[in-house]
Amino acid sequence: MRFFTPIQSAIRSLASSLQQRLATGSPAPNPAALPSSFAAKNPGGIRGVWIPTTDCKVLSSKERIAEAMDFLADTGFNTVFPIIWSQGYTVYPSKIMRENFGVEIDSRYQGRDPLAEICVEAKRVGLKVIPCFEYGFVSSYNRKGGHLLAKKPEWAGRDASGNLLKKNNFDWMNSLDPQVQDFMVGLMLEVAKNYPVNGVQGDDRIAFPVEGGYDEKTVKRYREECGKAAPSDCKEQHWLLWRADIITKFVARLHREVKAINPDLLLSMSPSPYDWGLVEYLQDSKAWVDKNLVDLFHPQFYRRDFNAYKQLVDKMMEIQLSGDQVKCVSPGILLTNRGSKYSITPELLLQVIAYNRSRGIQGEVMFFYEGLRDNDNALAKVLKKGPYAR
Repeated sequence: MRFFTPIQSAIRSLASSLQQRLATGSPAPNPAALPSSFAAKNPGGIRGVWIPTTDCKVLSSKERIAEAMDFLADTGFNTVFPIIWSQGYTVYPSKIMRENFGVEIDSRYQGRDPLAEICVEAKRVGLKVIPCFEYGFVSSYNRKGGHLLAKKPEWAGRDASGNLLKKNNFDWMNSLDPQVQDFMVGLMLEVAKNYPVNGVQGDDRIAFPVEGGYDEKTVKRYREECGKAAPSDCKEQHWLLWRADIITKFVARLHREVKAINPDLLLSMSPSPYDWGLVEYLQDSKAWVDKNLVDLFHPQFYRRDFNAYKQLVDKMMEIQLSGDQVKCVSPGILLTNRGSKYSITPELLLQVIAYNRSRGIQGEVMFFYEGLRDNDNALAKVLKKGPYAR
């Protein structure tokens, strides 16, 4: 038997009732549509890998991109998730960024279009491409909001003291602000419309720290909609869930507008584990799956021992998913963390993949590419010889 704290129990109860009451504005697809068309065509599941802009050299040249795509296809992967929105800059020439901020691409890639290059090289070897907007509603990392908030200070998230919203050194825009949401949707649709991708992905920063929402606009909106002042306790249950529902409605809008471009495009989301992600970052990912707002679901199960990983999978299966919902799930697995010098062992990687399969989970997405190349491609070799052999 599992025991929950009073706040966890209350959040589950209130979340259930609010999810029934609050419309998302998006019609729910037929549940039979799960798994997604891509998953249906790939019964072996998603075999994905993230390709970031930091601690990774893949995007630095067209030649390295081509070599990486060859390597991944040979290893047995079927999907790449290149990170194309990071630290306030895009990895493709963006008209939206140029018009709003005067900078159309990360300066490291000036004169190139790495996203277009990835699309060409990935398609050449049969890999699907789902670009990842890693930074989501984050404007910068420990730079006082960076160039985005320097240009648009009214977009800043605020804590209860009125300060710029920071959490773990990340500086946040106001995820609840309609203008900020329009900007984020615009970037993702810009890619969906202009590149031959298979979908777009939101990360654990399609979210909002629970400490936020104390800007003048959001406080006024809460009073108008709820008839009371925003509480000073950022985790007060109604206040927490009201803000979480705004994020859920954003995901619903994103799903609706992506499908309007092309019904075959996939919306992929990679949130923090539930329900920690709800309590700390207002990510009600259970509602996202229940309402069929996501096609592919990659919770970040970044744990460094088997029992900790197993506990996250078990909790997801027991309190978050039901029925065929598992078919859209491919958890995120941590291969390496350069900052802490962590690298997963081949034995642990095989163990967590085997446990995924034992629970009916047919795929996973790995963070990140360079971990496959360490130690003379050790992890890639065990994947190619073992679970990715077919």
